[in-house]
Amino acid sequence: MSKSPEMVKALDLISQAWYGRPRSEALAGSICVICGGPAVEFRNELSAREWGISGMCQKCQDETFGLD
Repeated sequence: MSKSPEMVKALDLISQAWYGRPRSEALAGSICVICGGPAVEFRNELSAREWGISGMCQKCQDETFGLD
């Protein structure tokens, strides 16, 4: 599901302020919005879907949400 241009802009502004990089650029480059590391391998489909929402790699997802 794609986001409206206004939502993409809002999410980019938030991620730029919090993490130093726009979410859309992280997604386009397959890098983590938080740590800047590669975001190409995920534990399962749910983690891959979360990547599309948040732009977080598996490591940062685990640190944010826990391992379960």
